[in-house]
Amino acid sequence: MSPVSIAILAFSMSIDSFLAALGRGAGMHRPRLVEALRTGAVFGVIEMLTPLLGWAAGMTASAYIAAVDHWIAFGLLAAVGGRMIINGIVLPAERPAEKVDSSLLVLLATALGTSIDAMAVGVSLALLDVNILVIAAAIGTTTFLLSTGGILMGRMIGLGFGRWAEIGGGLALTGLGLSILLTHLNA
Repeated sequence: MSPVSIAILAFSMSIDSFLAALGRGAGMHRPRLVEALRTGAVFGVIEMLTPLLGWAAGMTASAYIAAVDHWIAFGLLAAVGGRMIINGIVLPAERPAEKVDSSLLVLLATALGTSIDAMAVGVSLALLDVNILVIAAAIGTTTFLLSTGGILMGRMIGLGFGRWAEIGGGLALTGLGLSILLTHLNA
């Protein structure tokens, strides 16, 4: 796989994490750089590990993973996206930062939900002659940078836009999950 192909793959696998981070950053009251780096690190590590897990699974039992990966992706993305939509609609725009759920568990669930598609990509990469470690590192690094930037950009956008960014991010995640599900069901 060429360096350009790896860069395109890494960028495309990172977009949903960027959108989720943008929504989180806009929904927080002045997130600090530490929070941005923590979010980027969690998203980046999980986004790096999932194609490795997919690749390993693809090497041993791709038929089993391919049968359920779309349901797992849809369920996680719809749950996280639905929660973001509800938070954006129900909670007041003036909510203080303490009301925004920035727990590690929610962060991990969001990161996992946005990276399930990378596991499916890892399964498909198992069928190709590629250096999975280089590809996974590129995906993880790109996701770290975009997610960290997403939190900081969301911070600049501000809390007033946070509701709409949270709703938009939730819709994007739910739509991504639905797209994955429909693509697999129609295949």
